[in-house]
Amino acid sequence: MKFPPEPLSVDECRRLIAACSPRCPTGLRNRALIATLWRSGLRISEALALHPTRDLDNGVLRVRNGKGGRHRIVAIDPEAWGVLSAWLERKARLGIGGLVFSTLHGQPLQTSYVRALFKRLGRKANIAKRVHPHGLRHTFASGLADEKVDIRIVQMALGHQSPGTSARYISHLNPRAVIDALRARTW
Repeated sequence: MKFPPEPLSVDECRRLIAACSPRCPTGLRNRALIATLWRSGLRISEALALHPTRDLDNGVLRVRNGKGGRHRIVAIDPEAWGVLSAWLERKARLGIGGLVFSTLHGQPLQTSYVRALFKRLGRKANIAKRVHPHGLRHTFASGLADEKVDIRIVQMALGHQSPGTSARYISHLNPRAVIDALRARTW
């Protein structure tokens, strides 16, 4: 069954991050993964395949093999970078190699683990909506649309080939905005 997209609010995203321990290594990793997905719009497979690069130090993420084998570059804001860098620093101190988001033994994280984790964290954060990794991609796109970011920027950030795909992607995310705009009209 396909569920309708339910972007999370900024408060819900912050509560989701706060549901992860800021002290234990896995909590730091999970906080960083949530912040990265929320603020970069990456697909879960793209985030879990990120390799450490020098660009990463500037908050620039290089997607090497996105959907359709396409490469792209995205960035995260300074606040999200702070969350991600806290994980990377802890990871380096613990001597954990491998991908940016890995187990404490340096093994790749499985998407099934992340899906189950998000479900648990959503309950812990008292979020009534369905909480899942792709939902943060919708949240990212919805946020850009709310900020009136040009559709071509949204397209490039999401890794879509066509602006039409991005327009369709975000058109159904916030029907409330359409309803409010139409109801506010006068004649």
